[in-house]
Amino acid sequence: MPAITLVGAQWGDEGKGKATDLVGDRVDYVVRYQGGNNAGHTVVIGDQKYALHLLPSGILSPGVVPVIANGVVIDPAVLFEELDGLIARGVDVSRLLISANAHLIMPYHRALDKVSERFLGKGRIGTTGRGIGPTYADKTSRAGVRVQDMFDAKILRKKLELALNDKNQILTKVYNRRGLDVERILDEYLGYAEKIRPYVADTALVLNRALDEGKTVFLEGSQGTLLDIDHGTYPFVTSSSPTAGGACAGSGIGPTRITKVIGILKSYTTRVGSGPFPTELEDEWGEWLRTHGHEYGVTTGRNRRCGWFDAPIARYAARINGITDFFLTKLDVLSGLERIPVCVAYDIDGVRHDELPMTQTEFHHAKPVYEYLDGWDEDITGARSFEELPKNAQAYVRALEEMSGAPISAIGVGPGRDQTLELRPLV
Repeated sequence: MPAITLVGAQWGDEGKGKATDLVGDRVDYVVRYQGGNNAGHTVVIGDQKYALHLLPSGILSPGVVPVIANGVVIDPAVLFEELDGLIARGVDVSRLLISANAHLIMPYHRALDKVSERFLGKGRIGTTGRGIGPTYADKTSRAGVRVQDMFDAKILRKKLELALNDKNQILTKVYNRRGLDVERILDEYLGYAEKIRPYVADTALVLNRALDEGKTVFLEGSQGTLLDIDHGTYPFVTSSSPTAGGACAGSGIGPTRITKVIGILKSYTTRVGSGPFPTELEDEWGEWLRTHGHEYGVTTGRNRRCGWFDAPIARYAARINGITDFFLTKLDVLSGLERIPVCVAYDIDGVRHDELPMTQTEFHHAKPVYEYLDGWDEDITGARSFEELPKNAQAYVRALEEMSGAPISAIGVGPGRDQTLELRPLV
């Protein structure tokens, strides 16, 4: 049976939680394969809204096994706060599995993330300050602390002593901040050990055996393609690989087992943090999209930067990820517009570019080339089939599909679980 990967096709915040929740009762495992609590999914079930930051969205689907795989970085305090919040609301979290190889966000990661971002001033990247980047940096430099290390006090102490020999020098001498205490951190993280132990497993083995047994595994990334450490708008990116390729390394599932890649596209474009954004609207239309689309970060609460749909970005995402199906979200937000601009290319110093330019400098100077599509006035939140959409809304979807390089197989017309039009089966 297949492994199916879900990726953000823009800068994140496209509505991946809604897509995961839609297919939740048709899959057996939902796997978070990268990122940390620097992103979030909002899932609406009936009149209940759930904001998930670290946990896979599948934790809300009865019978599904939610997995935090090896590619994720985990802040234990955030993990248990989120679990306790769901338990208090009657959600069964006992099926959760956590990779023993996942790396831990430590207090010094959070401290360094915050002070270094402030130190950058106008050159700041726009990090959430939650320690994600420093944790991945330690992972890459082979100085990280993993979940399994909490089960061996001697190893944990040794790793902390080595880490703080370096980190405290930076905190005190470079940033004039107070150093951190080994004993305090050791006690805190050993305290998490028994609480997390029931969830910990060899998740790569579990997932591969599940595929061997004919189960369906759904792999969900956080953030989006343009925030990928290799393929995003570097350096204004995240510290991991939210693209489809990252799903393999981040879960331990081989690439030949992935049979479908679903890309989530918002019907316009948003971005959080710094970096280039060709279609960004810094006027009343940007505020109109932000207000009508409720564009505020699930994790941070920050205002999202808003702009019109960018077709070159969609084509880029289709190419980088090998997208087989697009899920177009928030189409209902555009209701009431007489004409809807769509970016079809860029003008860079008088030269037209139909694809993303090769260099960061060019992308910073890219100006959108717009085509204008007819809008619609009707409220589409009650539509339950593509045919029930206004003709102009149907035409907008078909135009975006033609520009984007892959079929649009589902459309979101509202936040609710039942407000999705599935044109083709996603699973």
